[in-house]
Amino acid sequence: MATTRNFSPTTTELTGLDRDFRFYPSTVTRPRQLTPQQVESFNLDGYLKGFRIFTPEEAARVAAYFDNLLAETLAAGGTSYSISTAHLRYGGVYDILTNPRITGYVRDILGENVIGWGSHFFCKMPGDGKRVSWHQDASYWPLSPTKAVTVWLAIDDADVENACMRFIPGSHHFGHLTYRLSEADEDNVLEQTVAEAEKFGQPVDDQLQAGEISIHSDLLLHGSEANHSARRRCGLTLRYCPPDVRAGMGWNEKGVIVSGEDPSGHWANPPRPERE
Repeated sequence: MATTRNFSPTTTELTGLDRDFRFYPSTVTRPRQLTPQQVESFNLDGYLKGFRIFTPEEAARVAAYFDNLLAETLAAGGTSYSISTAHLRYGGVYDILTNPRITGYVRDILGENVIGWGSHFFCKMPGDGKRVSWHQDASYWPLSPTKAVTVWLAIDDADVENACMRFIPGSHHFGHLTYRLSEADEDNVLEQTVAEAEKFGQPVDDQLQAGEISIHSDLLLHGSEANHSARRRCGLTLRYCPPDVRAGMGWNEKGVIVSGEDPSGHWANPPRPERE
């Protein structure tokens, strides 16, 4: 199995964790919102997509909420990618992270007990020019074992024209893949690139309408091209794991119990922020 380089922020020296990079398939046999066939498909392909969470009217209100957060962030000197761990600062994002319409799908993959620990807006402005190179989420996160999933909530319609996310089905079965640090001229939003990723499979476009979600494994290769269109492409990534996952570098302070319980008490379960 390929391993991260020594300067990775997820090394044992920094995280205090002995990382386990195996894929753990879902063992849920009686899902409530998914079908057993969809659970099997997630295990096989590493992703599911196209689930409607919010009506068009609700999705428009979510987009307006993000517009206000973005304007505030830009005015403070941030960028369209700066709104991270937002559920610890904004009650509205906390409400989305804990929304049972979303967590119900996650529970059908991870099991009854679920922790929501991450929330990050990835907003490609019109003509942004920045791409997200092929990568695995697990490379960035001080978590073990690799049981986390990402829900990608479309704030705007996401299609090929405005650089929707892309998956390489089945790539999560190859374990942790060697990456290199991206060169400055790559205009990569993140700093890692898995080279020749398409040798692991044929990419699939994650086209979503505003208010829909996709779900993918933390080991699945994914990325997106630069947005050269005249339309914005924003998504809110929501990160979840079962409570038996251990977090290094204090990341357990981010974790909210969104379903069931945390028997070990490892995750801090902070309250909803007062600031909307």
